Amino acid sequence: MPAPWLIFALSRYGGLRCPSEHLALTWQDVDWERGRMLVRSPKTAHHEGHESRLVPSFPELLPYLREVFERAESGTQYVITRYRQANCNLRTQLQRIIAKAGLKAWPKLFQNLRSTRQTELTERWPEHVVCAWIGNSKAVAREHYLQVTDEHFEQAAGISNANGKAAQNAAQQMHAEPCVASHPVGESAKFKQKRDLATQCDSPVGRGGFEPPQACANGFTARPL
Repeated sequence: MPAPWLIFALSRYGGLRCPSEHLALTWQDVDWERGRMLVRSPKTAHHEGHESRLVPSFPELLPYLREVFERAESGTQYVITRYRQANCNLRTQLQRIIAKAGLKAWPKLFQNLRSTRQTELTERWPEHVVCAWIGNSKAVAREHYLQVTDEHFEQAAGISNANGKAAQNAAQQMHAEPCVASHPVGESAKFKQKRDLATQCDSPVGRGGFEPPQACANGFTARPL
């Protein structure tokens, strides 16, 4: 899987700030068993209690993480290893991908991915819970993140958009098949073996709280992209 796809998925489905939170994410921060990630946030680290947060390993995000983890080699720390140079502009990279796909770039590329995710999650989960996952306050979410979508108007007006939704879902399913198909039923044997090996030492996301990660005796942290 190319590196940009996981970066995009972490922004769109995980709600991570790009690039700071992506580049800080390590494999020890991913708790496969409990379905969550410890996301370290350099942007809010100067506020006490906001140095990091726990984010669910959402079902939409999980296939991307699993595929990268299965391809990983032992002894590498970070989930994302490409695009770590100071002069690397991820926004420019994403603009090139969008143009190549024949689409039009939207404003505030990465922030709007977080905004869309927060809007989706808030329709299902309590606002304070979603703010804790996304890493912002209710005031900031309401002023800058939560969106009024076409779907809101259609639902309020009782307008059926079945045909459009069916086409959209079919396109999304077709696009997602190459990634999801590698995990048709449960976890692969390779994934289980690597996960078990990686979690022989305590995860910093575990029940012990937010202690600094400890090095595994076998030196395994997995190779990111």
